[in-house]
Amino acid sequence: MALHVSETEFEYREIALKNKPPCMRKISPKATVPVLVLEDGKVLEESLDILFWALDKNDPHCWLGRDHEYIEPAMKIIEVNDGPFKYHLDRYKYADRHPHLSEEEHRGHCLFFLDTLEGQLKQHSYLLANQITVADIAILSFIRQFAFVDKTWFDSAPYPGLQK
Repeated sequence: MALHVSETEFEYREIALKNKPPCMRKISPKATVPVLVLEDGKVLEESLDILFWALDKNDPHCWLGRDHEYIEPAMKIIEVNDGPFKYHLDRYKYADRHPHLSEEEHRGHCLFFLDTLEGQLKQHSYLLANQITVADIAILSFIRQFAFVDKTWFDSAPYPGLQK
């Protein structure tokens, strides 16, 4: 999203993760997606690195803030998202691989983060402000993943801000 918003030209290639092309493995031994190869040959292999690189080039919607004031509070949210929330999200999504707890128990371990986000959304239209910021973009796909594990449960849960 940040590449599009920043009006960065790039070549998009769909990768079948079960059949990664050799050229990808050559560029990125880690062989995970996304991968962005810059004009100078530098390789960015993390979504967050790509997001900040693109917005540093051009941030027409001020996702970072006029004076980059959203970066620090966004990083606090992103750290929780990428740490304990993602850990529990993976176990919720794949509860059959983690049978020591039920799916509901795994889901329960995620709710601390959803409660925090819902609280933020009671203060603003988006997580940090009344506009989209880097925090919203960075965690959007993870919240969507959580929601779609059990969409019926999520739609009836007490999270109207996140549901919206």
